[in-house]
Amino acid sequence: MNLTSLTPATEIVLSALVPSKKNVRRIKSDVSVDDLAEDIARRGLLQSLTVHAVRDESGNPTGAYAVTAGGRRFAALKRLAAEGRLAEDATIPCIIRNAAQEAEDSLAENVMREALHPLDQFRAFKALSENENLSIEEIAARFFVSPHIVRQRLKLAAASPKLLEAYEAGTLTLDQLMAFCVTGDHARQEQIFEQIQQGHNNAPFYIRRLITEGAVKGNDRRVLYVGSEHYEAAGGIVLRDLFTDDDGGWYQDVALLDRLAAEKLAEDVKTIKAEGWNWVETAVQFPYGHHNGLTRLTSVAAPVTEEDQARYDAAVAEYNALSEDYDGEEELPEEVDVRLGELEAEMALINERPALFKASEIGHAGVFVSIEHDGRLRIERGFVRPEDRASLRVATATSGEATWSSTDHVADSSHATASDDGEDADGVETAPRLSDRLVAELTAHRTLALREAVAENPDTALLAMTHALALKTFYRMANSDTCLEVEIRSAGLASHAPEIGESELAERMDARHARWVVMLPTNPGDLWNALVGFDPDNLAGLFAFCVASSVNAVEMPHIRRTRELAHATALASHVGLDMKRHWTATAKSFFSKVTKAQILATVREVKGDAVAQMIDHLKKADMAIEAERLVAGSNWLPDPLRATQDAAPVNAAPAIEIIPTQMGDQDAEEAGDLTETIELPAFLTEALAQSAAHTVAAE
Repeated sequence: MNLTSLTPATEIVLSALVPSKKNVRRIKSDVSVDDLAEDIARRGLLQSLTVHAVRDESGNPTGAYAVTAGGRRFAALKRLAAEGRLAEDATIPCIIRNAAQEAEDSLAENVMREALHPLDQFRAFKALSENENLSIEEIAARFFVSPHIVRQRLKLAAASPKLLEAYEAGTLTLDQLMAFCVTGDHARQEQIFEQIQQGHNNAPFYIRRLITEGAVKGNDRRVLYVGSEHYEAAGGIVLRDLFTDDDGGWYQDVALLDRLAAEKLAEDVKTIKAEGWNWVETAVQFPYGHHNGLTRLTSVAAPVTEEDQARYDAAVAEYNALSEDYDGEEELPEEVDVRLGELEAEMALINERPALFKASEIGHAGVFVSIEHDGRLRIERGFVRPEDRASLRVATATSGEATWSSTDHVADSSHATASDDGEDADGVETAPRLSDRLVAELTAHRTLALREAVAENPDTALLAMTHALALKTFYRMANSDTCLEVEIRSAGLASHAPEIGESELAERMDARHARWVVMLPTNPGDLWNALVGFDPDNLAGLFAFCVASSVNAVEMPHIRRTRELAHATALASHVGLDMKRHWTATAKSFFSKVTKAQILATVREVKGDAVAQMIDHLKKADMAIEAERLVAGSNWLPDPLRATQDAAPVNAAPAIEIIPTQMGDQDAEEAGDLTETIELPAFLTEALAQSAAHTVAAE
């Protein structure tokens, strides 16, 4: 039996070594020469160099040796010598080989080497931490890695032995092992491991979902409101994922988190209750539409400092400029979307400041207190329940306080020095808005729906037209106080909403138009006699259709129609217009035309934080599609389409209520809070009284 003989190492001075051109390694490895030099300086050379003698053209030895294998170690040694940390004549252990085998030796050293199994690395780091009591920073410094990598490897080394055995055997991947390490509970890890072995889904994301099932994410509104320090100080457990972006981890003790949030809410509402409100309701998050059926007190916004005003105006100007620059874009650039979100937060500091209410009315209204998605307290003041309205009217009538000219809920978030159309006295924009194109499109749909509602209600059409005619007769300069274009012009809507002609509303209005075309004579000279022969119902129906066709409630930024649009709101309230019946938020109709932040805000409002978080990583187009699916059936509407039954025109004059002369004092009192009452001629009051009778009968 022939025994294998090994070549012993020979000491060769560093100055005699030169690099070899036949070293097969050409690509840099993941450890730099600088780091390797530092490691050699600290612990010495752990592996000899492989060299061969360099000969001249005659075949005689030159005294130099070329490094066949270990080129990076040689470069690190030269670096130490250049820095004066290693002598040029220092002896280096080398194995001298035959020059003919140079390339083969270099290849063999690299190919036959087996990389250290990751699990061996994890265990080695754990041994350094536990046996040598080295800190994470010390281990990181020794191996030239970041402290975060050390924490990751220690976390993996601390996994359940059962999982580590599976990883070593190859039945568990490194990505799967990392997913299990979200929790340090070995029993939980093994339970989930057995569960996925019995199923077909063992993807890392699914493992994380099972591990964190029932926990609350770190960006949940309750966590942001309570604070992670307070939660952990109370004994709460937080699961951390060192291998992915975990948005602050997962909070396991949901009951504890709910209790802490409730306790903090109870403490925070003490100052709100001290304001004298009749009731205060609290919740982590109220459902969509929680104040339906309630009215809201009029209010004025709290004063704004000049510094805050300037900052707000600058944010609005930049927001609107960016919105116009990217209007119609399929997807906003990421940096623009982020900037719009920052500007929205800046504007919110002004928009969401507290409103001021009359002291005599506070005791008849209440407050909703909840938590915003970002952990801030949400306070909605001034809501009046139906059973408190009578006492509120009495209090208002006897208080003697001045009547504020502000609008319902809009007053809470409006700019204190701004007019109702989002501009100040100098015409400078002061309120953020949806894109001009989208506002015009949405209000075009609202205009068409309002036209149909008026067309179905001849009494309302008569009232609207009589109102417009009375303005022309008695108030010659008040033509803008009606949304009716009494010259019977019909504003085109397709230019604002190109696809509006395909809607069901458009089809119904077109069918109405076609029916009247058939009934009316071709020659306009014959029209008078034809109308004389109409029965009252047909005449009233034609009148209603003509009035309805003149309705124009489209909002356009370059045309100021403040008072016309205020009247459109009053008209919509009178006919009970509900845009939920006529318009639905889809990717095509809305979500593709707004920012990602606005999409998420809508989903958050309808479905809550947890659902919004499910889509916050998507691209704009995919997010729009998912948002359509998530809000389907919720009847959600954007601000330009929401009902405003209780709203009054912003900055309008005190309301004038017309009381027919036939109504008694008691009837007038029940009609509502009167600021000013005027009498009209009998022929007008009779028509109004008949209209009121029809309305009561309809109700």
